[in-house]
Parts: sequence; C-alpha cells; structure tokens
Amino acid sequence: MERIGVFVCHCGTNIAGTVDVAKVAEELGKVDGVAYSTHYTYMCSSAGQKMIEDHIKEDKLTGVVLCSCSPRMHEKTFRACAERAGLNPYKVEVANIREQDSWITKDIPTATEKAIALGKAAVAKTILDTPLTAGETPVTKRALVIGGGIAGITAALDIADAGFPVDIVEKKPTIGGKMAQLDKTFPTLDCASCIVTPRMTEVSQNPNIRILSYSEVSDVKGYIGNFSVDILRHARYVDEEKCTGCGECTEHCPMKKVPNDFNLNLNNKTAVYIPFAQAVPKIATIDSNYCLHLKAMAKGKDNVCGMCEKVCGAGAINFHAKDETITEKYGAIVVATGYNPIDLKKFDEFAYAQSPDVVSSLEFERLCNASGPTNGVLLRPSDGKPPKTIVFVQCVGSRCSADSSKGHEYCSKVCCMYTAKHAILTRDHYPDTTCYVFYIDVRTPGKSFDEFYRRAVEQYGVHYIKGMVGKVTPQSDGSLDVQGSDLILNRQVHIKADMVVLAASIEADKSARPLATMLTTSMDNNDFFLEAHVKLRPVESPTAGIFLAGCCVGPRDIPETVAQSSGAAAKAICLLVKDKLKNNPCTAHPDENMCNGCGQCENVCPYGAISYVDKDFRGPNRTTITRHVSQVNTAMCQGCGACTVACPSGAMDLHGFSNKQILAEVDAVCQNL
Repeated sequence: MERIGVFVCHCGTNIAGTVDVAKVAEELGKVDGVAYSTHYTYMCSSAGQKMIEDHIKEDKLTGVVLCSCSPRMHEKTFRACAERAGLNPYKVEVANIREQDSWITKDIPTATEKAIALGKAAVAKTILDTPLTAGETPVTKRALVIGGGIAGITAALDIADAGFPVDIVEKKPTIGGKMAQLDKTFPTLDCASCIVTPRMTEVSQNPNIRILSYSEVSDVKGYIGNFSVDILRHARYVDEEKCTGCGECTEHCPMKKVPNDFNLNLNNKTAVYIPFAQAVPKIATIDSNYCLHLKAMAKGKDNVCGMCEKVCGAGAINFHAKDETITEKYGAIVVATGYNPIDLKKFDEFAYAQSPDVVSSLEFERLCNASGPTNGVLLRPSDGKPPKTIVFVQCVGSRCSADSSKGHEYCSKVCCMYTAKHAILTRDHYPDTTCYVFYIDVRTPGKSFDEFYRRAVEQYGVHYIKGMVGKVTPQSDGSLDVQGSDLILNRQVHIKADMVVLAASIEADKSARPLATMLTTSMDNNDFFLEAHVKLRPVESPTAGIFLAGCCVGPRDIPETVAQSSGAAAKAICLLVKDKLKNNPCTAHPDENMCNGCGQCENVCPYGAISYVDKDFRGPNRTTITRHVSQVNTAMCQGCGACTVACPSGAMDLHGFSNKQILAEVDAVCQNL
C-alpha cells in the first residue's frame, strides 16, 4: 500500500500570501494514499529538507509530493533530499502552486482551490510512480567552442588551461571577432587590440587548442558527454600547413578592388588576403568570388593570372582545394556566436543608404582605428576631409516599441557608452570638432560608466540633446541637415553636420537560429539563446551539455562577456572532469507487440534516439514472423515525450510520465470541477 507524504511550502509569502496553505495541507491529508501532510515556511531550506527526510523515515513514506514552486527551481533539491532518506528520487513529484497558481491570481479562495487540485493530481501520479534507476554513459573529454570572438577565446583558454583539448570553430578566416575591429574600449579607453591580440596569440600557442577557422558547424548529433559534430571546412585555396603569412601573395595580386569586409567595406583589399596584421591564424585566404584564376577555372580555363601561386615561395597556393567535412566527438559545447549590428538600410529617415557620410558606430570605430582604412585619421568617407560637426544618434533599431517591424523593443545596452567613447575620443583628438548626441535616455549601469558619461559632458563639452532625430537630409554642398526634437527645450532643431553616426542595435548573429535547431536548444523571439534559468543557470542552455557565452544570449559589454565566458567554461570543465554521467531514466520505451513500424516516432525525435530493427516474433501455429519495430537509445533520449504523442498505435510510452499516470492526474483534477 502506498504511503504518500505531502509537504506544502509557503515560499515566504509568494505562495502563502495568496493560497491558504494550511487548508491545502488539511485537504490533501484526506486523500486516499496520503499518510502525512503538513506545511512549512520554506521547504527548500535546510530545516525544511530535514523535516522531509525525518518523515520519510518515521512514517515509512513510499512517495513524496511537494506543493511548492516550479520543478525547474528545486526538483533536483527535493529528489536529493529523498534519496538521502533512502527513498527512490523518482518517487518525488512537485506540484507547481506558485508560477501556475499564486502568481497568477489575487483571489485566495480560487487560488486555494486550484492548489488543492494540483496537489491531488500530483498525489495520483505519485501513487503510480515506479522506482527508476539512472544508467551511466562515458564522457568524451574534449570541448567544442563555436565562435572565435572574445567570448569563445576566453572560454577556450579556460577549458584548455584545465587540461582538456578544445576546438574553436570560427566562420571567419581569423579569430578575434568584433573586438579585433574596435579602437578603444570604455570606460578605460585602453586599446582593444592590445587586449584581444595577446589572447589570440595565447590561443594559437596553447597545445590543447585547435583553431578551425573559415569553418562552420553543419550538423550536431548525440547528447551530453557524447556529441558528434560535423564541421564544414571551407576551401581557402591556401595550404594552412605551408603558408607562412609573409603576405607576398597579397602584394602581387592584381585584383586590388575587392571590398574589405574587415573594414566594413570602407576600403578595398586584394582577392588573396590576410584580414589584418595580427590575424590568428595568420594564413592567406583566396576569395573565390573575385580571384581571376578561380573564375577562369570555373569556365574550364587554367591559364589566367595565378600570380599568387608564382610568387609563393612556400608553395602554399592550391587552386584545386575543395570544401571538406570532418566529424569530431565532444563532451561539451560552448556557444559563443556573438552578434551583428542591425541592417541600417531599412532606416530611410537617416539617409544611411543615400550618403556615405552617414555611418554606423562600428564603421566609425574603423575610421578611428590606426589599422583602419584611413590609418586612424578621422576623415569623411565622401571627400576625405576632416569633419567639423558630428551628430551621434542613439537607439537606432533599439527600443522600437512604436515600430518593432524595423527594429527591436529591447535596449542594446552598450550604445550609450560607446557613443560617449566616440564623442570623447573625437573631442580629444580633434578639439575643434563639435559633437552632438541625440538620446532617449542615457543608461550607464556599469562600474565607472556614469563617471565616464559625465566626463564626456563636463570635461569634453559634448552636447547631449534629449530627443530623437526625425530625418537626415543630404544637402547639395555635401553637408547633412539633421532634424530632431529637443524635449528639454520643447523645440525642433536643425543641425548642419558633416557626419552622422548611428548607434546600431545589436542583433543575434544570423547563424544562431540554424545552429540552435542543430543543438535542439531554445531561443527567444529575437534569436538570442535562452538560458536554462536566467538567475540560477545563466550560462547553461536547457539542452544538457550546451553552454552559452557572450552576446549569443543578449547584448552585453566586454567585461560581462568575459565573465560569462569563464562561467560557461567552468560549467564545461565540471562536466569534462567526470568519467561517467548519470542518464535521465525518464526515457521513452516501446511496446514491441503494439508497434506497427510506421516510423512516426523516429521522424519526430529531435535527439535521434529512436531507430528501427527487424525482430522475430512467435506467430500462429508456432510460426516465426519478422516485424519492423522501434527501439530507443536511452542514453540519447531526453524524455521529451514527442514520440508518445506521435505514435498512432499507442505503442510508445515514457518512464515516469506514462499515459496511465497522466490520465490519473487528469482524473484527479476533474474531480474538483
């Protein structure tokens, strides 16, 4: 006979403020099979857990029901508590009477009635629970970091320093990400390259790190501790083992008007190129879209140009190289796919597509950078003259609650600070230049951030105007008429500017959505990866073994990115140090006698855990019948239940969440109606 213990948590006043917890405990104590029922202020506390342990032993409880907060918060806590008392941890059920009850109503009688119904449902399921035992699988002691920006670099170095091999997959020819394109960093104004390039060198020199640049993840299979990843390595047409990075090929290449994407197309490069002087790996790459020889080869000719091959002393040029896919095994994956600025061409009112002197903040960064297209001298892109008046426009594509079709409702978090940085650097290097900043609000929440902003206003005389720019109009004399509103003075203003700098919204990288599909992890409506729990598990994804770092989760600055990346690395290390992992025993299992081999379960399984085999069954008159039936790899199955829903014959069921258990919960709830 089942003896269930019910423990109702007050959760301070989160639950008790809306639910009559004493009445819930009293009513659930009357349910058949319940041997003990009580309530307590904080069941998750040490005292609360000891209470549960003591009653499991004293009352010989065979199952436990917690009426408390979401199982995402403390299910593991309560299962561990039950296991310490000698009870199978999978005989513990959590009835969520906080998020699903007390937090959604202020009506105490209604909330109390629902809490009782949820508690009865949990009791009904617990009575049918069977003890489950977790299996074990070995761990592949190797990590994959997807993305080679400062987030990926930090995570890879931390994991490698712990003694584990790491592969960095970066889609660009070099690691470094957006930080390698910056000039200075706020609020200290130290050189971005002086920070990131030594870290890039550390990566290249670390024996535990392999850099797979100019590569992309094309497929991911497997599960925590045992991921199988296909990596597409794009053809560089340059042998990475032979290339010395001397740059001889780039000097002799006749195709010198190829848009330079590292400088955001503000100048040109050659068809064979090294992205920048400190690139890691420092290996040339040939752009097949512009290379004369490769374009001729596509037409069946092999005698056009080839100058780079002729001058390469190392013999590294290989025009016959092909894309290749390699498959590697990993125990943990860190996602660090970064961000991209929003496409500003959709904002016609700012004339970004009409005037070269309207630039994005990242383009302005390159114009100020010593390694940029103007060698660090701030010049107008249109005529190469120094600008005398610059207008900075904040929140372009951010906080667009009025028109979310053009931008995003969220704040991009770093724009206020890097605009202040741009204005300070401009006024510091060019004191005769007048700077205006149009802003909605100035947001400076970080350490020394507000002091930095005040320095821009008080020390450098930057003119901050509270209001939005309505229109930027190019003039016949080459200037830009900036029309905006000054909400403090309650008037419209017109400023004749030489340049306009748009603080572009931060967006998730375009590779994030397809990558999330491959990883079977969750994303929000803005294509940022979702954390398993925003407060308690901020660097973990809901999919076990996948960890998150940097701007793939949302907009953040460099210090926050580095901190989160180290956190993700620490979590990955905690996984990799284990020789074996316990599997989730709540897995699918088929009834082979009912399975008709239709394949529906295999089609819907996001983890690739279901396959089909031919099995012999005893037929009429002792004949042998061979049937096509499903089988489940319990190590790969994550217990999502998709197969049980898809199975038309009802052959597939789920340990811990069987159809019988679910229907028992429904019946218990319906009794209260």
